[in-house]
Amino acid sequence: MTIPSEAHPASQIDISGSRWMGPVLLLLSDLVALSLSIFLSVWLYLGQAGRVYAGLWPLLFFFPLAYAILGLYPGMGLHPAEEIRLTTYATTAVYVVLATATFLFRVGPVGAIYSRGVFLLAWGLGLILMNISRPLARRIFSRKSWWGDPVVILGAGETGRLIVRTLLSHPGLGLRPTALLDDDAAKWGSYESVPILGGIDRAVEIAEAGVRHAILAMPGVPRARLLEILDKDVDRFPHLMLTPDLFGFSTLWIRPRDMGGILGLEMRQSLLLPGSRVEKRLLDLVLTCLGGLLLLPFMVLIALIIKLDSRGPVFYHQARLGRGGRVFGAIKFRTMAEEGETRLHEILAASPELQAEYEIYHKLHDDPRLTRFGRILRRFSLDEFPQFINVLKGEMSLVGPRAYLPRELSQMNRREDTILKVVPGITGIWQISGRNQTTFQDRLRLDEYYIRNWSIWLDLYVLSRTVEVVLRGRGAY
Repeated sequence: MTIPSEAHPASQIDISGSRWMGPVLLLLSDLVALSLSIFLSVWLYLGQAGRVYAGLWPLLFFFPLAYAILGLYPGMGLHPAEEIRLTTYATTAVYVVLATATFLFRVGPVGAIYSRGVFLLAWGLGLILMNISRPLARRIFSRKSWWGDPVVILGAGETGRLIVRTLLSHPGLGLRPTALLDDDAAKWGSYESVPILGGIDRAVEIAEAGVRHAILAMPGVPRARLLEILDKDVDRFPHLMLTPDLFGFSTLWIRPRDMGGILGLEMRQSLLLPGSRVEKRLLDLVLTCLGGLLLLPFMVLIALIIKLDSRGPVFYHQARLGRGGRVFGAIKFRTMAEEGETRLHEILAASPELQAEYEIYHKLHDDPRLTRFGRILRRFSLDEFPQFINVLKGEMSLVGPRAYLPRELSQMNRREDTILKVVPGITGIWQISGRNQTTFQDRLRLDEYYIRNWSIWLDLYVLSRTVEVVLRGRGAY
């Protein structure tokens, strides 16, 4: 279905597509992941004796019911960390209910005894596979024209255009910018192939045509005009989002509060709370110990190759800024020839092009100081494995802001007031958002976002994405 534009006759907006295709595909991916997790847990734990569980297959559909109650269907517009949180809660709740009912009432064949170990293993595998299958489904299908729901953005100014760019660059969210509206006729036309159809009064027409989502992107509009828009123009949209002029502040876990009829927005910076730091520290210790044991043979092999590849020590200690601005030695596998830091000044002084590159990225794409094996280690971030020791010592975390060099402190533009309140991380949002291809200022902005929006779920999301990014070797040098 299309809506012709009176203000811009040459353009039409297409709101065709299938609202049910996205949710159905997510449902199918969920059922496949859950079925596989249950099958593997029964087979690994009981083998052929696990046939007794076949009679419980109808209970599988309790999971999609719980997901639907928590809003995971259609699941459009959810941040990946929020999706992990909701999926974990719903899956755990269903397993608790099913396990309790099964063991209390012995649901199934007469006399059947169900293993608690199977339920625990199925729960653990289910959480892992669910949080692989959903992102994979979004990655595969999000570029299709029928994926997601169309959304109209009210306001074609700086905020509205930022929203368009963000939604187009994150199709997995499932909100397709279909049209922009603005009362300023000078802005009518199109932006990023999204038509700007006319004034705000056309919102009713678009809602009646079937668009269910609207984003009000007019943070500077006077209060009286805002209330008029809410009462007359956007009241027919089932889903309406307002974007306040608070860019750079906490957004992921913001909570609306009603204070006697006055709207308040609670922004908790959880990573600055003592209880959250304890929670994060426990996660670091558990995952570091498990990961360290698994990777130890591989790290020994890397150390031997470094020794054979070039002269010098296996490890390299680099001064980095930790919590509170305290300097510590970040441990890495050596990737450079000896006296690499000394050579850096000579290289930059001899090449204005490299000097300009280093000022933007604080990295060199084709760094002449790297050894042959060092280039491989850098490409796949293998040189950072020894930083597990820094994590155990409490100097670093698995996930956190970048560990900045002391000489970079003067270039942090006062963002160090926020960033240096927490321990730095081996990986972080900056690493899954382009790694070394992001500018220095972009890394600072991403680190601030992480600190203001921290949660265990955000850490788990970053860790899962880090594995993918590192294996692909994208953006590293």
